[in-house]
Amino acid sequence: MPRGHVLVVDDEPSILTTLQKALSLEGYTVDVAGGVRIAEEKLAKKSYDIALFDVALPDGDGVSLLEKVRVGGSDLPIVMMSGHASIDAAVRATRLGALDFLEKPLSTDRLLLVLDNTLRLVRAEAEARVLRAQAGQLGELIGESRSMVALREQIARAAKASATVLVTGERGTGKELVARAIHIAGKRAKGPLEKMNCAAVPSELIESEMFGHEAGAFTGATKQRRGKFERASGGTLFLDEVGDMPMPMQAKLLRVLQEREIERVGGHETIKVDVRVVAATNRDLEAACQKGEFRADLYDRLNVVPLALPALRARREDVPLLARHFLGLAMAANDRPGMVLTEGAIDVLTGYGFPGNVRELRNLIERLVILTPDAKIDAEDVRVCLGGASAGTPTGLFRPGTPFRVLAEEAERRILEEALAHHGGAMASTARGLGLERSHLYKKCKALGLRGDKAEAEDEG
Repeated sequence: MPRGHVLVVDDEPSILTTLQKALSLEGYTVDVAGGVRIAEEKLAKKSYDIALFDVALPDGDGVSLLEKVRVGGSDLPIVMMSGHASIDAAVRATRLGALDFLEKPLSTDRLLLVLDNTLRLVRAEAEARVLRAQAGQLGELIGESRSMVALREQIARAAKASATVLVTGERGTGKELVARAIHIAGKRAKGPLEKMNCAAVPSELIESEMFGHEAGAFTGATKQRRGKFERASGGTLFLDEVGDMPMPMQAKLLRVLQEREIERVGGHETIKVDVRVVAATNRDLEAACQKGEFRADLYDRLNVVPLALPALRARREDVPLLARHFLGLAMAANDRPGMVLTEGAIDVLTGYGFPGNVRELRNLIERLVILTPDAKIDAEDVRVCLGGASAGTPTGLFRPGTPFRVLAEEAERRILEEALAHHGGAMASTARGLGLERSHLYKKCKALGLRGDKAEAEDEG
């Protein structure tokens, strides 16, 4: 995979040839332009990671070109080059956002160092923006319950490997945070983490979003665009809601996972990709495969390392810890210091089922911080904020118009999920705890699409 896509703009053919060869040998993909007009055409059609602009050009100057790029809204990292630039030109270029200023004749070692440092800085800033945007959300992995301790251990083991990971769990359980934790703790932590919600991208655009496209590939494709796989080079690609991916794209994703290469939409060049994929879904993919709604061969490719996230109702002992953590975040975000949750409020929160899981708990705590007039949040405040939902019933088992068979199956599934989580996925311990024959528990879990984490190990024992 290329280390980066570079555009070099200079009016001296010898310099263009020298830089193209030198940078290509170091693993960069290089385009060259001999003047402002050609550079503008290339910038309009292609995406670059960094550009080198000479100050003196035959049809303009590099500083003015830099200004045009910035006026157009681009944040492309740009390094200026010159053999006789004035201090005023250097100051102007710096004010316009040039990241460095290289003097000619160029030192290859100096140039390579500048390019490497610039790309590292840009990627670090991009990650920092993501981390700031998600500040506090790591609270979703907080918890000292048996299931959460086991999950963190599984994440640590998965991070050390390079295999594809499939994260499953209900909405709001923190699947994206698990993907981020795997990326940060793994060998690819210095590389990018790209994210794509397969359910949020229109079916006609999902291929372009994933693999990129060439200029003119379809109406509106005015310039080349690299897709998620290329941008995740050397890092991790998180495919959220992978169970909602259209069938035609499932076949193409399978091919990429097998061959580790892509083609942009409208292009013919085969591009090797070095990306670790972490996929997530709240769907039962095994059931979807049986119904013909998901490719079984793709499921096998994704499910190399399965990680199942427990629902919040299956680890109620973590609710007080999470609630107080989110309380601190909400107080800071809404300028309401000194607020407290009473024990009565904690009891009501612990008794509620949270169908939206940890995300719902976080939103509820923030709503309480905003709407509660006093500094003390008590049980009645929580009940009012829940809008009449019964804190004693996990999600409201009865729904008008729903057959008893469906309701009973949902209740059985919830009970078994909570029991398995409580016993750390151990089937034998779960069976004993519920007073069931182990064979009966196996059959029931299989019928409901549930699996214990430690079934085979216990059977061998």
